[in-house]
Amino acid sequence: MGKIIELKTTGQRAQLREAQQKQQLVRLWRGELEHGSFCGYVGSVGREFFLLWVVGDGITYDGMYVMRHRDVTELEAPDKHHSFMEKALTLKNLAPRPSLAFPLDNIRDVVQAASAMAPVIGVHVDSEEESEVCYIGRLVSVEEDGFNMQEITPDAEWLREASFFAWDEVSTVTIEDGYATSLLAVAGAPPPLLQGDSGVGRAH
Repeated sequence: MGKIIELKTTGQRAQLREAQQKQQLVRLWRGELEHGSFCGYVGSVGREFFLLWVVGDGITYDGMYVMRHRDVTELEAPDKHHSFMEKALTLKNLAPRPSLAFPLDNIRDVVQAASAMAPVIGVHVDSEEESEVCYIGRLVSVEEDGFNMQEITPDAEWLREASFFAWDEVSTVTIEDGYATSLLAVAGAPPPLLQGDSGVGRAH
């Protein structure tokens, strides 16, 4: 059975780095943001963020999530069902990627690196209710205080105007998750943007 660790401030990065080095399948909770948990392999650990290669409930690869250290409230290392899950992953020929040289010390680097890896990314922002809201799209440009993204709506339609997101409101960035990949497959290539001010996005 995995050892459950209550994460406060110090020691969290060390625990994640140890899990990365041992290639342990871990489970973590972010109690202030959602009710569920995430399971996966730690890809890399930075000062403010870490990257998790996520394993879904159906024992599938569910993309890579870049999360803030401060949002994690509990960590189980290894996951208590890791033996079964590792065998199932092996039977499906699914293996976590080796550690990535992924910049994780500030959100600007995270967004730009994620966009270089995938045609669309998921951007989760803090809402007034303290729960995350997700937006999916492609990076258009970066500014001093934030970035502009052309979004895909929940109906798989590209917006024609870019939406602006401030750096300090982003809590999570996702790469290659199944939902975003499916939206892109249906939406197809993005149309040209209309000239004008950035608008408000369509949450998923």
